[in-house]
Amino acid sequence: MAVMKVLVVVASKHGTATEVGAAIREELAGEGFEAEVLAPGEVDGLDGVDAVVLGSAVYMAQWLEPARNFISTYRSALREVPLWAFSVGLSGVPMGHVQDPRRMGEALVALNPIDHQTFKGRLDFSQLSLRERSVARLGNAPEGDYREWDKIREWARGIGRDLKEHVGLEG
Repeated sequence: MAVMKVLVVVASKHGTATEVGAAIREELAGEGFEAEVLAPGEVDGLDGVDAVVLGSAVYMAQWLEPARNFISTYRSALREVPLWAFSVGLSGVPMGHVQDPRRMGEALVALNPIDHQTFKGRLDFSQLSLRERSVARLGNAPEGDYREWDKIREWARGIGRDLKEHVGLEG
């Protein structure tokens, strides 16, 4: 049987969400899948793709525009393949959890992904523009790296298990 191809599409502004996507890709590759990470603008079609993991950084309570545009462009194709989604952000970090996964946006909710996870992100003021720093400070956003790598990697391994079960592969 041919190796299943999983495309991990990630919209990231400062690299944090892309790093999460790379960890997901690494776990999927470890599970025996052909997995690749691309930014939304690098995708030229979904032909030959067996599953998609779509993620975005969350800014100002919404997914980044490239992720939203990707959904608009590939809406019908995304309905034809198994789809997982993740968001990366800081909202709720001081309370120990991240907030409402519905922040991924109505367009993605309508696609009904198999699962959606919201992961804690990283905030490094030195990487931000003056405007971004001002907004972060006004919102009391905590500087630091809050990513929970074990949780991210376990979620990715779960995707691998689900895909193997979905196609009847032996795990």
